[in-house]
Amino acid sequence: MIEEQESDYTFKDELIRNYISLIIHEALKMHLSEHYHQTKKATARVTSVFLELLERQFPIETPGYPLPLRTAQDYARYLNVHTNYLNRAVKEITGKSTTAHITERIIAEAKALLLHTDWNVSEVAYALGFDYPTYFNNFFKKHTGTNPRSLREEVV
Repeated sequence: MIEEQESDYTFKDELIRNYISLIIHEALKMHLSEHYHQTKKATARVTSVFLELLERQFPIETPGYPLPLRTAQDYARYLNVHTNYLNRAVKEITGKSTTAHITERIIAEAKALLLHTDWNVSEVAYALGFDYPTYFNNFFKKHTGTNPRSLREEVV
């Protein structure tokens, strides 16, 4: 690539970009082959897709786009399965309910946003998909034992 960069070829930047793209794709192929396995049980596949979908929503980078998927019903609708089936599959594979996974992840993201951004509590609440900051405060306090403002003040 250094040789290409030093050449007089008109399209050398595009060529180098393509080389880099090829390297990235080859690395991705190697990564997938090492970790890819076919799951035999449908419940394990559904659970795996649910957990991946949950993680893809984070991190939240702007308060202007609230979480699109917040409830087990939202995930079930997105995955085209019945809510009861999703709940049963996730509980069977992980031992925790779908709602527990969602709640834990939202709380973890709330803590990260409160501690590492300068967003006010209302912005954090809206970014996490809460219609009203009061709902977020109650949710946060119920699951952490403290309110969002206190968490931020403890660290500062």
